[in-house]
Formats: sequence, C-alpha cells, structure tokens
Amino acid sequence: MTARQVVLVVSAGLLLAAMPVLAHHSFKAEYDDNHPIMLNGTLTKVSWKNPHVMLYLDVKDETGKVTNWELELDSPNMLMSQGWKVDSLKPGDHLTASGFPAKNGASIANARKITLAAR
Repeated sequence: MTARQVVLVVSAGLLLAAMPVLAHHSFKAEYDDNHPIMLNGTLTKVSWKNPHVMLYLDVKDETGKVTNWELELDSPNMLMSQGWKVDSLKPGDHLTASGFPAKNGASIANARKITLAAR
C-alpha cells in the first residue's frame, strides 16, 4: 500500500468515525424550551440505543384521541450511571413525562423527568 493509499484509508476511517457526531442535533435547534409540556400515558415501546434512549408513549387527549409520542432521553450510559436499568420501564407502564416539545409540531419531545405510576 502506498503512502497516498494509507492517507486515504485513514481519512475515510476518520470521516466514518465522525459521522455520528455530525448527525447529532442541537437541543435548541430541535426543541422549544419556552413551552414545557407534561404528558401522561401508557408506554408502548422502549429503545436503548445510542445516541439516546427513546420512549414511545400513548397519550390520550380530552376528546379521547390517542397520540403516540416519541420521547428522547439521555444516552444509555448516562441513564445507567443514574441508576436506570434496561428493564426499569416496560411496555404497559403508566408514566408521566415532563420536557420540551419539538419545534416542528411533531409528537416528539425531549423528556427531562419521567415518573412511573405505582405498579
């Protein structure tokens, strides 16, 4: 392998390694921190994958319409360092989540506090 090929391979490797960082979004760009929300509902799915743990919550409004909200939490490592476990929350659990909604109006929020109803 020539020196030029080595430089190209190393450069490509560094670019691939940096892709997750480039794809990561800014909180201020995605979420509206001027309008805190509180959601009460039933957990439908939990995804423990980097870069964030994601919760999916069925929330019923005052008319009875159910909307599935996507809630972004901290990274798996951060939550585990705070005492969370992969099985801390299970589909069917009733939760209250407070956080900040997406700026684009989608049913997506950055959750800052999760409270589990008594089982």
